Amino acid sequence: MPDFLDEAQLELQQRAHDLGQRLAAIDTKSDYPEKLRDEVRGLSKEAGIFSLTQPRDYGGSAGSSMDLTIVRDALGQWNVGHMPGVFGPSPGLLTQASTELKATFLDRYLSGEITSGFGFTEPSDAPRHTWAASDGEDLIVNGAKSYVTGGSDADFINTLVELDDVGPAMIVIETDRPGVSIDRRFGSLDGSHHASFLFTDVRVPRTHLIGEAGTGLSRALEQVNAVRMAIAADCVGLCGFTCELIATRLKKLEVKGGNSNALRIQFGRMRTQAFAARSATYRTARLIDAGENSVNEVMASKILATETAADLVDSAIQIVGGEALIESHPLASIFRRVRATRLAEGPTDLLHANISRGHLDLDVGRI
Repeated sequence: MPDFLDEAQLELQQRAHDLGQRLAAIDTKSDYPEKLRDEVRGLSKEAGIFSLTQPRDYGGSAGSSMDLTIVRDALGQWNVGHMPGVFGPSPGLLTQASTELKATFLDRYLSGEITSGFGFTEPSDAPRHTWAASDGEDLIVNGAKSYVTGGSDADFINTLVELDDVGPAMIVIETDRPGVSIDRRFGSLDGSHHASFLFTDVRVPRTHLIGEAGTGLSRALEQVNAVRMAIAADCVGLCGFTCELIATRLKKLEVKGGNSNALRIQFGRMRTQAFAARSATYRTARLIDAGENSVNEVMASKILATETAADLVDSAIQIVGGEALIESHPLASIFRRVRATRLAEGPTDLLHANISRGHLDLDVGRI
């Protein structure tokens, strides 16, 4: 639970809060996004936060799930966890790649020389999943991916494909290979950028497979679960930010004699919801670090955190009134970002269905 942190974790939490305070003071309206990213990156490196998502073999500090939850929660409480450059590139699926594949991509990726995308989602009207056929030492890939996160400027895509007669496989596909094309680039409500890709007879060396063919779906879901935990921790922090913003407002109203018991009750409900979501997310981080099967708990934490953050922000906007709808108001920005999290890495209803299946069909998951 968040109340039982050891000395090292408390020190990390304090560093993250200090970083959050410094980042909150930065002017984010710069016309030069790279300059903003460089400033954020520099402050994060100085605080020892940037390297938490990178392996020790590559100069990182390899933060545990609990470490990352603590930091993302703390940064969210300052409403800065979404800023570019806070965390270094994470190797993700490439940690499971062959030595040869790591040598080709991982060093340059972790240094920031090249960037990646994650190709998981198929177009809703696709006749079949993106597939690959063997041709000697190569694979021939065809199909499409509709929502490639980070794909707009990616140098390569970690792509889930169906390998004929084998099953799901993860494969690295460079975006400049013949037959790879971007169908469209687009931004989403939360300000992030994505792309849709088409693959037409793309020839890729078999050595670009990540791990054993046939295990691609489970490998992809490991990446998805890591992102779900990141989303949960970010939203837990935003719950704290939102509650504090409303607490400050209610205290000012009381000084003026304008507060009401109804608002106090509503605020108590907000804090109760935030407590539940935060407790669940920290508990799940501990399960992950203990090596437990926690797929269902990750889904539950993501649901609780995102739905709670959405409810709290909506309530906060109602309390603050029209000024919270102005684009420059923090609640307006949080509202957009949080709405997107309820769909990212699996919409809430789908995750509920998966949790149900986990207990009823697979006898896994905890309450």
